[in-house]
Amino acid sequence: MCYSAKVVIDWKRFARESDVRIDLPEFFRQFGRWASNGSEVQFPKVLVDAFAEGEGDEAGIAELIDRRRSLDEMRHLEEIQAQRERLEMAEQALAVKPTKKASESARIAAKKIAAAERRLDDLRRTALVEGDGRIFPGWYAPVIVVEDGERVIKPMRYHCRPAGKPAFYDQKYPGTYNARRDNLRGFWKGVFGRTHAVLMIDAFFEHVDRDGAKGILKFWPDPPEPMFIACLWSRWTGAGQPDLLSFAAVTDHPPPEVEAAGHDRCIIPLSPAGVDAWLNPQRYSVEALDRVLDDLRLRPFYEHAEAA
Repeated sequence: MCYSAKVVIDWKRFARESDVRIDLPEFFRQFGRWASNGSEVQFPKVLVDAFAEGEGDEAGIAELIDRRRSLDEMRHLEEIQAQRERLEMAEQALAVKPTKKASESARIAAKKIAAAERRLDDLRRTALVEGDGRIFPGWYAPVIVVEDGERVIKPMRYHCRPAGKPAFYDQKYPGTYNARRDNLRGFWKGVFGRTHAVLMIDAFFEHVDRDGAKGILKFWPDPPEPMFIACLWSRWTGAGQPDLLSFAAVTDHPPPEVEAAGHDRCIIPLSPAGVDAWLNPQRYSVEALDRVLDDLRLRPFYEHAEAA
């Protein structure tokens, strides 16, 4: 399964150059939940930084980002201070009499200080780096859909909860951030052929088990280029709960090089014609949409390396 992907860093520039509308009210709604310090909304740094200096219509989102960053900075500083006090007490105890308890307390405090300082540095850092685009199950990503004949980018959670299903579906089916192609007419029949999306990425990550050794590999197309991968999405509503927009990446049998690297599934990148067909499922039968995934997909060669 594609457990993690890397969103293209300049996704917002792509939107401008391709005349794709960004759904600012929906981004404002989700950033509002995020700014309230709610852990149920997580964004990759490329998404946050894209709006951090926003002006005009985006100014409200930038204010929400400032609010959340101030809360995070205060929390990290408080954690560093608390662990420094813990470390000082442990070192004082060790100076009097070395004990396993004091030694372990000092080790944990030092580890937590280093982790909080890394998070603080990441928070303050302005230059984007390789890992800033990665999303994981439960994280939000900029997803392209068609709305009233117009392509629109909306923030959606990478873990699909189909409309009409109970909220506990997230726990009952923790793997629904991916939609197996061979189950599109089964488990996904309420979504397939109805609400389709694409996600623009330039790499994906997989857990692999090769010769008994477990690890994580990063895969990317050679030559490197953005990929528009086929997805399904749904708008879930529940009494007394905020609407949830969520999506799943469609996966299929892997090409030989991915299988040889140790994984049995792969995302489906679409050609421009494939993107247009996939985003307008109401024009086609499910049989025709199934053929889109065969005939209008791209088949790049994937390089791979151990993930950092």
